[in-house]
Formats: sequence, structure tokens, C-alpha cells
Amino acid sequence: MDFIKEMKAKAKDKQKKLVLPEGTEPRTIKAARIIADEELASLVTLLGRESEVKKIAAQEGVDLSGVNIINPESSPQLEKYANTFYELRKHKGMTPEQAKTDMLDTNRWGAMMVYLGEADALVSGAEHPTADVLRAGLTIIGTVPGVKTASSCFVMTGLESSWGVDGALIFSDCAVVPDPTAEQLADIAESAALSCREFLGADPVVALMSFSTKGSAKHDDVAKVQNAVNILKDKKPDFLFDGELQADAALVPSVTDKKAPGSPIRGKVNTLIFPNLGAGNIGYKLVQRLGKAEAFGPFLQGFAKPISDLSRGASVDDIVVTCAVTLSRTK
Repeated sequence: MDFIKEMKAKAKDKQKKLVLPEGTEPRTIKAARIIADEELASLVTLLGRESEVKKIAAQEGVDLSGVNIINPESSPQLEKYANTFYELRKHKGMTPEQAKTDMLDTNRWGAMMVYLGEADALVSGAEHPTADVLRAGLTIIGTVPGVKTASSCFVMTGLESSWGVDGALIFSDCAVVPDPTAEQLADIAESAALSCREFLGADPVVALMSFSTKGSAKHDDVAKVQNAVNILKDKKPDFLFDGELQADAALVPSVTDKKAPGSPIRGKVNTLIFPNLGAGNIGYKLVQRLGKAEAFGPFLQGFAKPISDLSRGASVDDIVVTCAVTLSRTK
């Protein structure tokens, strides 16, 4: 699976609008030029004071022809955006004055563009901490109906073709929720199932993992995964799942037969849900380094509309790929 090629092809086919809140960040400016040149979006918008954006672009040798620039401070949309934000947050004590001040933050502005349909996808984080990107997304865009938890996933590719979908699997959550509750684990499973459909183009088959299989160990951490499975059973999602399962019981049919006979996901798993961030982070890095897999991500999931958070060490190519992935998820 050539993940980058497939995501770029999807983005190019969909032709959606992208907003980049960090419009004065040099790597972001360079990425905007590439995205426009490769026609991965119908419109790329950089946020910031136009004079500053253009000055930095000139210093970097970037021509911004065909790239849109919006300065929230002088935009005629400021009152509309502030009023909308106030209505969204007044139950939390937001005042109209504070809403107007807060909307000058470019992450919030970009999130409002997505919320109102004036952009289809948002990518930020090259110079902002993850918390800022998540906060803007959660307070304005919100989560998918029925899901309260924002989380993340990695797309792992390059494994033996017998694993997952032609050697590709979804690993979740490996970057956002440190110690999820049972309810949050169930949310993560639902979001990861959607990510499987979006990224792998396959029906999700989800394993909720633990150091126990079907009650082989007794511990609060095991009970948490068992409770998450029961929550999913009550919700009756439209995908196959099982748990709690050890990794070998989830992935190896002969072991499944011994440890979890009759499991509905035997030999078909393409989405792995880790019980906490420690397991997820260690797990994806072991598979990446020892299994020689490629790890793409982390990609945010659970939001009502596509947004992505970048590593502050992201390269220009990293930003372009993340933008393509985010655009590929648009409806």
C-alpha cells in the first residue's frame, strides 16, 4: 500500500478547501505552495496579517499566487464569527467581548471556518502545542455524534500481506488520551473503526487489547477493557469487534482458537485498540522499528469534521502529507 500516493489521489479527486492557521510559519507557507501546485485542494487559505505572510514568503522565495490570505483582525467576518462562538460557549460563561477577543486566535478562526463550512479541513501545530489545536477543535467543531472523546490513530503499513488489509493496520490510541476510561476506550474503538474505513477502505474488524484474554487475568485494567467491550455491545456499532484479547489472540488464528474460541474477529483483525497510551506508543514504535513497518500519523479522530495536529518538528513534506490525509477525509 502506497499510503501517501493514495491519500494524495483522494485529496486531489475531492478538491476541498483547506485552512492553515499558522500562516506566518515558513514551513507552512512552503507547504501551501506545494499543495496549490499539486492541486490537492480547491483553495488553500493562510491565516495572518497579509503583510507579514507575504514578507515571510518573499524571504523564503515562495510565490503565493493562488493562495488565499485572511487576517482575522481586519476580516469583515469577525463579528459573525465572534457571535457564533459566543452562542456556542455562552453556557460555559463566555461573554460577547471575550468571544471577539478569542476569535482573533488563528486556530479558533480556522476551526470556525470549518464549522461554518467556509473551509473543509484544518491543519495546524507546526508552532502551536497539541493542546491549542485540540481546544479549538473541541470547543468549536466538536466531536462526531455519539462520541465524546477526541483521540488519534496511526496507519501502519509495509507488514506481511496476511496482516490486516494487505499489510496495513490501524493502531489507536497512541498519542492523545493517556489513560482512557472504559467509555473513552469505546469511543476510541468507534473512531478507529471510521479511520479504518477512511484510510484502508475496508470494513473495520476491531480488537480491544489487554494483557488478558477473556478473563484469563483479574485486574482493574482488564476490567476496564471488558467494560468498554460491553459498552460497545450495548451501542451495537456497524463493525465487528471483540475483547479483551492479548495481541496474539487477536492476530493469530491458531492462538485465537485456543484462547478465544468462537471469536467473531478470528483471522480478520485490521484495527487494534490499545488499553492506554503507554501500550499504544510502545506498540507502534516496536512494530515500526523491529517489524520494519512504516508509521503514518498520528492522525486525530473523533472530530465532527477533519482537523489534524502537526509535530512542531514537522518538515515541509510532513505538512504536505498531513494536509493530503486530512483533505482525503472530507465528505
